[in-house]
Amino acid sequence: MENVFTSSSPTGAATALAIEHRRPGPYQAALLLAASCMSVLGAVLLAPVLPAMGAAFAETPGVGLMVPSVLTVPGLMMALLSPLVGVVADRLGRKKLLIGAMFFYAFAGTAPLWLDSLQLILLSRVGVGVSEAAIMTCCTTLLTDYYVGREREKYLGMQVLVATLAATVFFLVGGALGSQGWRTPFWLYTVGAVLGVLMVFGLLEPAKARQFQGKLPVPWRQLAAPTLVTLFGGMVFYALIVELPFVLTELGVQDPGTLGMAAAIASLATAAGAFSFRFLARFGPAKVLPVSFGLAGAGLLVVWSASTMPAVMTGAVITSMGTGMLLPALLTWAVSGLRFEQRGRGTGIWTGAVQLGQFACPILLGIFAASVGGLPTVLGILGIFSALAAIVVAVARPKTHQEAEA
Repeated sequence: MENVFTSSSPTGAATALAIEHRRPGPYQAALLLAASCMSVLGAVLLAPVLPAMGAAFAETPGVGLMVPSVLTVPGLMMALLSPLVGVVADRLGRKKLLIGAMFFYAFAGTAPLWLDSLQLILLSRVGVGVSEAAIMTCCTTLLTDYYVGREREKYLGMQVLVATLAATVFFLVGGALGSQGWRTPFWLYTVGAVLGVLMVFGLLEPAKARQFQGKLPVPWRQLAAPTLVTLFGGMVFYALIVELPFVLTELGVQDPGTLGMAAAIASLATAAGAFSFRFLARFGPAKVLPVSFGLAGAGLLVVWSASTMPAVMTGAVITSMGTGMLLPALLTWAVSGLRFEQRGRGTGIWTGAVQLGQFACPILLGIFAASVGGLPTVLGILGIFSALAAIVVAVARPKTHQEAEA
């Protein structure tokens, strides 16, 4: 296979890597998987300190809207900007954009340590979202650039697995640091700069990123179906992550420790589903996607009908096993067959669809819950649509296109 990776000489000139051991390996994958956790860090780390932040800015007009937006604005920026970031990644190169985004992530993420205005803090969170859009798009694109076949499928599954496990850790760390003051958790954003330094010396820039000629348009016909399905899949993936504590609270479970344990169990089930993808990927999206949507739908229907915590948790585990397989299967479907020069844009479009689905999920569920009889009912309806999605993809049998590595 043609060697398409370059490194920079001391003079800055790009040189081909002819030595086999210089090809991307586990170390490069570890860097990209670690960086893929940065969006999870932003979403989970600050949740425990939001009440304290609200109290600190109690006199600020609109505090009730702005404080929750500290969590949600980065996700919205990712949804809106990931497709644009994909264009930049194809034109300028993945590595330089990713490293720049990592350092900007550290700067914007730590800004609330010295900002005394809630409005400016919210603006800094916009910056975090911009950098997260670049980080996630570039990390996923580089994984698909560096690796092919089974190795690629393994790392795409691990991307969900590592992020899911990181979410559990970050939640605990955020709570512990938050006890020292609401600003303290923001120090963890410095990890972006640490990873950025490691990436300068550890990542390889695919050579063809320097030769983009702009002659290959985005294959919209090829991307349309996986993008639309991913938009819905993002909602299914995020539904219980957001709503499980509320479902349990309606059943009378009030203890924060019990609610945290329930969330951890569901998170581990998601991780197990993501881990299993590396073994199931050989069957292709035509078989993995129906199973993923089917498990998610069945689990949500169990949650709908449940009247006890064990029953709810049974449904949550089934759902989470399905959603753990869902995202890597959707990504494999979307990026297969994309040529090198299209991969950044294709991955950016896919990432935007996932993030838009996740951002819209709690909003839509909240709106419909008020009109259909409560949160469990609307989750049951989502389960029915997920089951229908399983049938549709089983009949349609989505195919992965032949790899276009040229």
